Amino acid sequence: MLRDYIVFLARAFVLSFSGSRLFYAWMALLTVVAAIGGHVFCRQLVDGLELTGMTDQISWGVYIANFTFLVGLAAAAVMLVIPAYIYRNQDMHDVVLFGELLAIAAIIMCLLFVTVDLGRPDRFWHMTPYLGKFNFPSSMLAWDVVVLLGYLLVNVHICGYLLYMKYLGRKATPLFYMPFIIISIAWAVSIHTVTAFLYVGLVGRPFWNTAIVAPRFLGSAFTAGPGILIIAFQIIRYYMGYQISDRAIHTLRNIVTASLLINLFLLSCETYKEFYAASSHSSSARYLFFGLEHLGHYYGKLVPWIWTAVLMQLAAGIILIIPPVARKIVFLNIACVLANIGIWIEKGMGMVVPGFVPTPQGTVVEYAPTWSETLICLGIWAFGLLLFSWMLHLAVPIMMGKFSFRDRVGVATEAESKAYAA
Repeated sequence: MLRDYIVFLARAFVLSFSGSRLFYAWMALLTVVAAIGGHVFCRQLVDGLELTGMTDQISWGVYIANFTFLVGLAAAAVMLVIPAYIYRNQDMHDVVLFGELLAIAAIIMCLLFVTVDLGRPDRFWHMTPYLGKFNFPSSMLAWDVVVLLGYLLVNVHICGYLLYMKYLGRKATPLFYMPFIIISIAWAVSIHTVTAFLYVGLVGRPFWNTAIVAPRFLGSAFTAGPGILIIAFQIIRYYMGYQISDRAIHTLRNIVTASLLINLFLLSCETYKEFYAASSHSSSARYLFFGLEHLGHYYGKLVPWIWTAVLMQLAAGIILIIPPVARKIVFLNIACVLANIGIWIEKGMGMVVPGFVPTPQGTVVEYAPTWSETLICLGIWAFGLLLFSWMLHLAVPIMMGKFSFRDRVGVATEAESKAYAA
């Protein structure tokens, strides 16, 4: 058994470096972008967070904005797990692993964004159990570390076990994966709920101190994740030859439609609460949507961002609620892109930064990401796409039966070499 596993790892290693010219070009591009981001991060380690646009007044910026968005992206895998394993939807069962692989890549990117946001990441050991002071269960940050790492391990186990059984040509034993799937359903909701509670728990920031934050996070997550998977499924189907039915794509379309409408409804509820009975606690919302006048100066850098996000989500919602239009793949893709960009802005820059403006002392300091932050963010996204592409490069041949235990004679068989030749 151990020998077979070692052979599997050796063959997977060889397959990782074999593919078409398009595959090499794509992976090379992502590697270069990730390396540039890594180089800039090394400069940030030397020079400190002064390379960023963050200040004493605004200590969270585009790093935490991406972190918040990606936690939702990881949680959205549950929208494939439930129909596939609970309702026995065969169309979704054939693609559920792709959603879990995306969750793995998203969680790793989340951890990387938290790492680059730390001024001294070498001090992370202070939160390590037995080495530092973990402050569990009193600290919400400790809860966030637990749920993120736990969700990562659960998805790695499920994907690794199912793919290895498929490689061996054996039927997977439900006892070894079904309990973890049930756990992952609740865990997926918990990771974004705990992230929302990190904001809600900061009572000195009234912009975040509302019970609707967690439902808004989940609504946006179940829009963005399936929206990205709709596009990813088409790429997998076209470039990798794996058959994904249109029914699976349109099932996700229905999920995106319902979740986007819920997210827009919750956003409208939040704006009503902020502006109808306006008070000094509404200053952050006014800054976000209309800008603030302070000491004779106008501050409104985020106003174009948030209105662009709202209009993009409204446009996506209009496309999705018109069935003849939404059924056309081109318009569906446009709606998914608009919804994801809009949610990234609303949930990232439109959620993180306004909570710091104005400060509890009443001062107004604006924030804009620097080129260093932008390059580091692009580097992490490139690394995440690199990881996701690599996992797909191995998973698709296994699921198609082109990379299996039966053809183990020789390290790289002709079937493996031709898997991505087209």
